[in-house]
Amino acid sequence: MPESTSKSGFALSDIPPYEENPGEEYMNIKQRDHFKDLLLAWKHELMEEVDRTVSHMKDEAANFPDPADRASQEEEFSLELRTRDRERKLIKKIDATLELVETDDYGFCDTCGVDIGIRRLEARPTATLCVDCKTLDEIKERQTIG
Repeated sequence: MPESTSKSGFALSDIPPYEENPGEEYMNIKQRDHFKDLLLAWKHELMEEVDRTVSHMKDEAANFPDPADRASQEEEFSLELRTRDRERKLIKKIDATLELVETDDYGFCDTCGVDIGIRRLEARPTATLCVDCKTLDEIKERQTIG
């Protein structure tokens, strides 16, 4: 199966991790361009998956006479639709993150304002919290939920 490519000409797997140079300013134009390419490639791959799901559901839709077969197909479609819904939410988050890149606000913690860090952003390009604030957030969540 051929590798998908984004509008920027990259497949997500074609984008190597960013290599920082000593003394390099954090979130310079080169870094922002890297993460923009990464986010666009990720979004493009998610959009292609949505298209594949629509095609699959159209092709596979059948009115099975056997209730068990119908139920199996409905369950399969339901699982696919839940996955696509999560991906739709992720696409919205990617779009919001791309706006941050465009306004030079990308890469800084929403809570404390410190650098999120290149390695963390490589692992989770849509991260909006530094590791410390995310850890505190998760601890608070666990305490609230029980």
